[in-house]
Amino acid sequence: MDRVRDLASKKAAVIFTKSSCCMCHSIKALFYELGASPAVHELDQDAKGKQMEVALRSLGCNPTVPAVFIGGKFVGSAPEIISHHLDGSLKQMLIDAGAIWF
Repeated sequence: MDRVRDLASKKAAVIFTKSSCCMCHSIKALFYELGASPAVHELDQDAKGKQMEVALRSLGCNPTVPAVFIGGKFVGSAPEIISHHLDGSLKQMLIDAGAIWF
């Protein structure tokens, strides 16, 4: 859990993903489209990926990827991120965290 929290706090936007996950790809593309440059941690390419996956699950992330942190806070997985995007709050969260500027 400490590693997840540490990584999640190092940048304004952080996404934990797996390289084979299509929803992970979609969420990353959404962030890039909004002008954010998130830190992306591919769990299937990290030696401690399985342990981080267990930590993410304990935060309530099921499925465990994509897991999105904005401003060091866990925001959710794909359904929550898409919901925030559709209601316009995702962009404001990214602005408030300093991940994008306008």
